[in-house]
Amino acid sequence: MYPDSFKNLIEAFKFFPGIGEKTAERMAFSTLDLEEEQIHLFADSLKKVKAQIHPCSVCNSLTDQEICSICNSSLRQDTLCVVEDPKIVFLFEKLGTFRGKYHVLSGLISPLEGINPEDIGLEKLIDRIKKEKFKEIILAFKPSIEGETTSLYIKRILEGLDIEITKLASGVPMGADMEYVDALTLERALFDRKKVE
Repeated sequence: MYPDSFKNLIEAFKFFPGIGEKTAERMAFSTLDLEEEQIHLFADSLKKVKAQIHPCSVCNSLTDQEICSICNSSLRQDTLCVVEDPKIVFLFEKLGTFRGKYHVLSGLISPLEGINPEDIGLEKLIDRIKKEKFKEIILAFKPSIEGETTSLYIKRILEGLDIEITKLASGVPMGADMEYVDALTLERALFDRKKVE
């Protein structure tokens, strides 16, 4: 029905999460209305993001430098917020209230899915905690069995070190995906955090 180049564009838009056939068609038709400059900007941005964005060598968050601006900042406090996904770092940063540093794991421990402690980069986290002498570690994982398992495992590894280990307070619904939690709930969960028992 559509010319091949247009069909290919529709298929390309469907690579994005949540984009079905109809939305992809609307987006493809919208590109026909864009100026030549806008098309070049869009294409260049896609290429640059793929070529330049990579994990920070210290915290694993996303950056286009060797070390991200948060890890490089001397203004950050000696609190470390551990998360499972780089998107959550940007979620907390949008709140503008947390002034500590972050560390991004490669997911959460999930024996049912065959994801063990050595698969999520805990060794790098533990080395960093010992080197940088943090006073508090906040475990900001989604409230789920995997989140609880990972929290308890980290607490066990850090026993004996003089560090307070806390986790987000309730208010974040059980099983919720962190990126879909509203800003106010997330902010309250961060400030009302509790010790990991």
